[in-house]
Amino acid sequence: MDDCLFCKIVRGEIPSRNVFEDDEIFAFHDINPARPVHLLVIPKRHITSLANVSESDAPVLGRILAVANQLASENGSPDGFRLIINTGRIGGQEVPHLHAHIVGGSVPVGPMLKRI
Repeated sequence: MDDCLFCKIVRGEIPSRNVFEDDEIFAFHDINPARPVHLLVIPKRHITSLANVSESDAPVLGRILAVANQLASENGSPDGFRLIINTGRIGGQEVPHLHAHIVGGSVPVGPMLKRI
């Protein structure tokens, strides 16, 4: 998509602090980190959200999961991390391009969800 923020980052039209790239995925530091380690991993091909994936997207989704530990370890969170994929308005997705947040650092990330 021509106007998608993350597609522009993949194309190099918007600068980012890149940490990983291969044929299928691209990873970079979040510009507004919530934790000491906060990376985003995205498919290079535009997929709007996890709600829009099909069976044909399984390889790129698997690739995101397969590199998560490597990226967390290499970027300052070798003792664990949290992987988050927000989906849609209720899920808190802010950018309409599928992305996984890798968050961590040297202290625990805290409870999984705030109880309501």
